[in-house]
Amino acid sequence: MRILYIDIDTLRPDHLGCYGYHRNTSPNLDALAQRGVRFENCYNTDAPCLPSRAALWSGRCGFHTGVVNHGGTAADPFIEGPNRGFRDLLDATSWMGALRRAGFYTVTVSPFGERHAAWSWYAGYREIYNPGRGGIEIADEVTPYALDWIQRNAQRDNWFLHVNYWDPHTPYRTPESFGNPFEGDPLPAWLTEEVRRRGWEGFGPHSPQEPYGWGGEAFYQHFPRLPAQLDSMESVKRWIDGYDVGIRYADDHAGRLLNALSDAGVLEDTLVMVSSDHGENQGELNVWGDHQTADQITCRVPLIVAAPGIVDGGRVDRALHYHYDWAATLIELAGGRVPENWDGVPFTEALHRGEEQGRDYLVVSQNAWSCQRSVRFGDYICLRTYHDGYKQLEPLMLYDLANDPHEQHDLASQRPEVVDRAMSMLAEWYHDMAATSLHDVDPMMTVLREGGAFHTRGMLPRYLERLRATGRTHHAERLAQRHPDEV
Repeated sequence: MRILYIDIDTLRPDHLGCYGYHRNTSPNLDALAQRGVRFENCYNTDAPCLPSRAALWSGRCGFHTGVVNHGGTAADPFIEGPNRGFRDLLDATSWMGALRRAGFYTVTVSPFGERHAAWSWYAGYREIYNPGRGGIEIADEVTPYALDWIQRNAQRDNWFLHVNYWDPHTPYRTPESFGNPFEGDPLPAWLTEEVRRRGWEGFGPHSPQEPYGWGGEAFYQHFPRLPAQLDSMESVKRWIDGYDVGIRYADDHAGRLLNALSDAGVLEDTLVMVSSDHGENQGELNVWGDHQTADQITCRVPLIVAAPGIVDGGRVDRALHYHYDWAATLIELAGGRVPENWDGVPFTEALHRGEEQGRDYLVVSQNAWSCQRSVRFGDYICLRTYHDGYKQLEPLMLYDLANDPHEQHDLASQRPEVVDRAMSMLAEWYHDMAATSLHDVDPMMTVLREGGAFHTRGMLPRYLERLRATGRTHHAERLAQRHPDEV
């Protein structure tokens, strides 16, 4: 078996054609979905970037790895302590370690480990190609490494190649020569002037008046696809176009990889998977162009798997899965054994039978831009906020995703019985996590004790000044009352 993992950073599923998007952002990925299975409800366990990939590559959620933040103590894995052997657990139990034990030659083309100083993420790889720009690479700087490796190695058997594209991530930097394929296409219908205006009058890092953080940042001037602020529907369109162009650009390069496999005569013998570390809020919860919450938009990721002879083409799986449930399944498909310490649960037999076998509910978390844990079940997601990251987040929020996929109507006060059900699930999850942890620490509590999510620590005084200077004193007072110890 040969395996190609196309990992497109910051890719929300509903901006892909195969997930129903009205723009032609993803012709190559759409064609791939027609040959395989598209997973409708795949989620990371821990958002955003570093916690997500730490969980996927280890097979364990952030509660068990210790990695839930982008800085501070909880950005590093738990220390194994006196029982650590000559090699650590990741050597034997990481995703790549398990594949190597199944006889696979593992390769990555990605700057991720350096970008986040996530050195443990490299565990189990035989070859590592780092394009060297810390995630600012465009696809043109990534694809040559992958194509060179494919041209030299495609005919070999039992390899796993991970190729990491970053183009949908801000700042939107697709070369101007690529043009704008969506210049004449309308925005998603839900993005109206009312939504923009409500966001403009609101607050929070990456809200319309501060779309790059906290206000005053001017690096957008170096990126023509970025407006200074989201002060009109024209600027909103420019913003969304920039994101969608990044997706289309990455899709073009994914097509080049698939063509290279075809030219080598091995495409039909290669399992191809496409996914992401997290999605991207584009107005939901008044976060624009970032991934700051534990909501549906940030934590749901695309998952497309084309595997000739293993899955039927054009199938849709709507069951609830964590991203590492698929990783566990892939290990079994490769002839390996899922390590005993994994939280990921394989659904290999159901996949072979063409059946859906998922979880009853999921718990997802965010600790880099806010501190939240959320429960995804049925048609709902219920968000429990422990620190708001200075955004418009209530302690409890409930959204009916079937009727409100962009989270515009909080139902928590109207449906208390649904909130109670979600909190019961969260308590059950917490009990299971604590009972199976090798450490006596909840890493989210570490984040809170150290001052909250890494990207918001110490930022409140400056942001209160910004809010008062821009006519939003009432929001400044609200935040000051919420966080009296941080003013």
